[in-house]
This record gives sequence, C-alpha cells and structure tokens, in this order.
Amino acid sequence: MAPSFDHLREADLDDDELNEDEIDISDLREKFEVQLEMGYDTFVVIDGLPKVTEEQKPKLIKFLMKKLNTVGRAREDSLHMPMGEDGYSLQFAFVEFSSAAEAAAATRQLDMVPLDKKHTLRVNKMNDIERYGGEGRVDENYQPPHIDEFAEKEHHRWWLKDPAGRGRDQFVMYRGDNVGVYWNNERDQPENVVDRQHWTETFLQWSPLGTYLTSIHAQGVQLWGGQSWSRQARFAHPYVNLVAFSPHENYLVTWSNRPISIPDGGHPALSIDDDGKNYVIWDIATGTPLRSFANLDPPKVEEGKPQPKLQWPAFKWSADDKYVARLTQGSSISVYELPKMNLVDKTSIKIEGVMDFDWAPATPQRDGVKTYEQLICFWTPELGSNPAKVGLMSIPSKEIVRSLNLFSVSDVKLHWQSEAAYLCVKVDRHSKSKKSQATTLEIFRVKEKGVPVEVVDTIKDTVINFAWEPKGDRFAIITTTEPVGATAVPPKTAVAFFCPEKNKGAVAGNFKHLRTLDKKNSNAIYWSPRGRFVVIATIANQQSSDLDFFDLDFEGEKPESDKDLTANLQLMNTADHYGVTDVEWDPSGRFVATWASAWKHSMENGYHIYDFRGEALREEPVEKFKQFQWRPRPPTLLSKDEQKQIRKNLREYSRVFEQEDADRGATADLAVVEARRTILQEWYAWRAEVDQDLAEDRAALGLPSDPHAALLEAKTKEMQGSGADAQADRVIEEIVEDVLEESEEVVA
Repeated sequence: MAPSFDHLREADLDDDELNEDEIDISDLREKFEVQLEMGYDTFVVIDGLPKVTEEQKPKLIKFLMKKLNTVGRAREDSLHMPMGEDGYSLQFAFVEFSSAAEAAAATRQLDMVPLDKKHTLRVNKMNDIERYGGEGRVDENYQPPHIDEFAEKEHHRWWLKDPAGRGRDQFVMYRGDNVGVYWNNERDQPENVVDRQHWTETFLQWSPLGTYLTSIHAQGVQLWGGQSWSRQARFAHPYVNLVAFSPHENYLVTWSNRPISIPDGGHPALSIDDDGKNYVIWDIATGTPLRSFANLDPPKVEEGKPQPKLQWPAFKWSADDKYVARLTQGSSISVYELPKMNLVDKTSIKIEGVMDFDWAPATPQRDGVKTYEQLICFWTPELGSNPAKVGLMSIPSKEIVRSLNLFSVSDVKLHWQSEAAYLCVKVDRHSKSKKSQATTLEIFRVKEKGVPVEVVDTIKDTVINFAWEPKGDRFAIITTTEPVGATAVPPKTAVAFFCPEKNKGAVAGNFKHLRTLDKKNSNAIYWSPRGRFVVIATIANQQSSDLDFFDLDFEGEKPESDKDLTANLQLMNTADHYGVTDVEWDPSGRFVATWASAWKHSMENGYHIYDFRGEALREEPVEKFKQFQWRPRPPTLLSKDEQKQIRKNLREYSRVFEQEDADRGATADLAVVEARRTILQEWYAWRAEVDQDLAEDRAALGLPSDPHAALLEAKTKEMQGSGADAQADRVIEEIVEDVLEESEEVVA
C-alpha cells in the first residue's frame, strides 16, 4: 500500500507565500509509487540468442521450443523473435506461456542455461523488465556505482577462542520473556554474555555449526551472531512455524501452516509466484528466496486410523549442501540441485510405494566412487506379490548401489551412523497370523566392497529406541514386551548394548550382543558427541526420572565373556531429575544438561548440569523455564594424525589442565578470604566512625567522654567516705591453686 501524504499540511507553510496546490511532491510520489502488474505475467523475454537469418530462424525456434516445453506449455506461434534491418535477428525473443506459474518456472530454471558453447540464455519476466527498465526508470547517462568504504565485520566464530582461555562452551536459555546466552562455568554460576527481553516470540534454534542464533517472529526469521549479537540476516516469511538449516549453513528452509498471501502492495522478499506456498528455501548469504513449495496433500488413511503427523524436516539435505530432496509418499523422491533448485535430470525419481528416505550424513568414502556422489537410502512396503525393499541410491547418477528384499514387514526405520560407515535398517516383522511381532536389525556395511548386509539378533520384543555411537561402531536399543502407545503406567523396558567382535584387519568384526539391563523404565538414549559415554534416560514420565551414565571403554578389569568384544561396559553413576523433559550433551562431550520445560509441564522447572561421569555439578530451579540449548561447534581443523598425536599425549595435557583447575580453585579460596577480610575491615571502620560521632555528641552535651570511668570514680569516692563500717562489710576472696601431679612426655 502506498504511504499516506497527510502529514504534509497547509498549516506547516506560510499562507502568503505558498498554498497547497503549489506543493510539489512529485519526487515523493515517484519514490513511493506502487508499481502494479502490467498484465504480462505469462510473458518472458529470452536474451542471449545467436544471430540468425530469416532462413535459419525456424530451426532456432524449433530448437528453443524443446527447452521451453521442459518447464511449461508454449506454442511456436507464441514465440516472437524480432529481426533487424540488416536481415539478422536481434538476439532476443518474447514467449507467452499458458500460465504465470510456467513463466516463473522458466525464469527460474532456464536462466543462465547454456544454449551452446558460445551462447547462454538469460530469461526474465516481461513484468520485471517493464517495472525496472521502463521509460524513465533507467538513466541514459552512465553513473558509476557508489562503493561504500570497507568496514571490517565481526568474526562469526569469536566464541571458539574463550576469553578465559578454558575452552568453555556456551548455551542459550529461554525463561519467561527473557533470552540469555551464557558461558558454562561447571560448578559455578554461568557467566552471562547477553540477555534480552522478547528476543523471540516462539522458540530459539542454533544453526548446525553454531554460527547463528535463530529467533522466530510473526514477520519471519532473524539470525543473530558476532560478539555484539547483531542481526546478521532476516527472512520475511509471515507466520513462520518451523525452520531447518542445511548442514553447512548455506541454506535455510522455513515453513508456515498458513499459505503465503502476497498483499496488493507487494512483499519485501517474496513475489506473486510464492502466493499460496508454505515452504520457502532461502540462500543465507544473500537473504534471497530460491524457491517456494506448497504443502503436499496428506496420504489417504483408512477410516478409523489416526492421521499421520507432519514429517519434519520435509526437505532433507545431502551432507555437502549440494542437494535437497522431498518425499511424495507412495510415488517419488524429488531431488533438487542447489543453488538453482532445478530437479536433477529434470524429473523426480519414481519409486512405487516409497514410504521414507534419508541422506547419508557424510560423504561416503568408498573405493571407485567419485567424491561428489552422495548416498540416499529409501524403503518401500510389500505391494501385492512384491516384497518390501530397502535401497541405496547414488546421487546424482541415480545408480542403485545396493538393495535388499524383506518379507512380512510391518514397519521399517532407517538409522545412519554419523560417518555413513553403517546403515541400520530396523525391520518390524509380523507372523503369518499378524498376532505376534519381532524385530531384526539389518546392518549395511557401506564402506566395504559390495556393501554386505549383516543380520543382527532377532529380537522378540518391540524396539522403541535405537541409537548409534557417534564416530563409532557400537549401538544401544531399548525394548519392551508391552504394547507401545499412551498408557496410564509407563511400560517396563530393557536396555541392550551391541558392539563388534575384535578383528585383526581394518574392517570391524561381526556385531554381537554385549549386555542387557532388564526391569528398567528407560525410554531415551543420548550418546556423547565424542562417543564412548552414553546416558540412558527416562524422560517425560511422572513416575520415573532416572539417568544412568555408562562408559563403554571402562579401563578396569574386563569380564571373561567380553574378551573378544570391542567394549567394556561399566555403569559409572545414576542420577534423578524429577520431571525431566529433555537431555543434551555439550559439543565437547564433557557435560550433560537436563531440564524440565514449562512447555511440557509446570512442575519444578529448571535445569541441571552433570559431568560425563554423572556427577551433579549444578542444579538451578528457574520459574517459567522453557528452553536450553548448547551452542554447537564446527568440525575440528586438525587432521586425523594430529588428533591421534593429541590423544597419545593426553596425560601430559591433563597435567596442565589439572594444575590450572587447582590454581583456579586456590584463587577462588583466596578470593573468599580476601572478601571476608574486606568485610571485617569495613566493620572496624564503621565502629570507629560511630565512636567518633558519639564522642562529639557527648562533648556538645557536656557529658564525660568515658561514662564508665566517671561512674567507677564516683563509686570509689562513695565507698571511701562510708567509714569503718563499710570497710568491715567488705569481702575479700582468695583463690589458691595446688599442683597434685605433674608429668612430662617427650614427643618424637
């Protein structure tokens, strides 16, 4: 909507010199004038064409139509290619598509596409050319662009160099209306870095590498960072509900349950092509939208069965940020190439019945495979006489690397190991009568030749949780014999650990069962990001809130039954945090935070900090406590050899760290003594000041400076004047001490 000019009033001017009709506001009108659509929303202008004669023109048009029809419907008679007076084409053309959406797709997908070795297409909307290049919009005289002076920006990763030199981690807390970022100080109170009211309207989220803190507002999303916590970027997606980053923080996906509605006056970032869409994919560096998508129609569900929940993230990223994919359940997977957001090979991957998919979280290092190839896994259910299937596909070649047929399948879950060395397919199988169910774990050894599949024990109980050890080859599962779902009393569970056998070669041995812990209430598994340590927890449970801290590389004596296995399991500690709703390790793997969020219940909200061994370091109840998140760290810049060298000399480093901790403790004790001494000196000074004021008041009133001495002197005179009778009444006490026994003892 155009701004109002009601603030320009006749009363503000001298009536004798100027009246309202003579006010020239043409410059303001030109500046704020809303440019309406010109009715050319289905037309595009194609530039960069080769120069051809009238005889060559039909051949070029036919060749060009093939490209145009890949993104929409355009007829040859809808393409107009102007010719010059010299008989050659002017190297551009006008094309009309059947809809505005197809015209928008053409500008998005065909712009900067090579036509041949010497010519590259430039495709723009007719409306854009009219709006920005119309008469009077472009100065015919060249004006050199204004270049601002260089201003050094804040370093986005300043926090990695802890000012205290202790390698501390940061975390964000959201409580009440306040948001604060803090340094973790182990047992001591956290050190506040920044604290602001109403920083977000719904929730907060760190970017995957910790560069940005994301705040959510009705107008859109904002990213904050740098040492001054200034705004780094904003993305105007109205009524945004959820956000998701790409792994390398290059792109951002925003989603709103409300379809985008572009007002008549336009939108600061989105266009009319985005109207009615729910998802927007943004380029973080430039802040521009790359493409928008509408919600998919939900899959049909049989009557009486619950409706499926929203799958988030709906767009999943490859490990290198080059591809993003979206599932159309039951039919296809659409893989888009960044940053142009074009479909790979201009078509979706048709997979009948596909139910779910996931990218490998790291670029697979496999012999004979190019480094730019990424892996995607998917599964399909049993269709008619065809078995269920799990497949590994390489992108962008779309080559099936490995597939596995499955039978009697009820459900499948896909679990990648953090380095893409393994893929565990958790298969829930039913009996022929479908009255009983069992689970098998099918593990794809991705880095080994031919991608062999190993079947781990058949588990008769229902597996409710599975988690790989990060950067490792061990995993834990939680099972139950009771039905899964909402129950009045939480089901009894068992926790089982699995690890490979020892193997002389570089390849890990077969996976074996290590230990099972029965009669538990646990329902969640939280591995340390560094591996080795794991917390088995009971969360969101009013009857139980146990936290069990395990070490899988315990340095003590190893049981005889585990001699051939690559783990030594030890329960280090147990803890209890009543009402715990969330658990999260810090990125260093040294500390664990647990908290009870007011979003889930209002009982004893606050957070606890434990070390990796399960020792409680700090407990802090906080009213209306909503959210706690550790700030992630980017991957280390050290090579694997350098990391091995550090681990080899870890004892030497630990001595330095222990001495620093001891010095810090001594400094803290000294600070307490100094504080107490300061308080005592302040008290002595106060007493001296009071005595001085009292002496001055007595002198002003003519009273003796020492009332006690004056009273004693008066009493003595009274007693001396009382005579012999007074002397007779005097009582004299004598104290006599007798030594009964005395001994000496020499102490060596």
